[in-house]
Amino acid sequence: LIDVYSSSPALGRYFRSPPVVYFSNESSTVFYQLEFSVPPSTEGFMENTMNPDFIRNVLLQSIYDED
Repeated sequence: LIDVYSSSPALGRYFRSPPVVYFSNESSTVFYQLEFSVPPSTEGFMENTMNPDFIRNVLLQSIYDED
């Protein structure tokens, strides 16, 4: 997860290491809280770059690229 976001051309400079929020051995479930350090508000930045769909798609693209 750290490699995916820190190497992203769009998000890498804003990404901070995510703390593990919850971990379960029984179900192999891990919850992360992604942290980004964003610049002062610029027009469209939060709506576009920090859009949850965009952030999720960066992860999905990395998964697809591995296949």
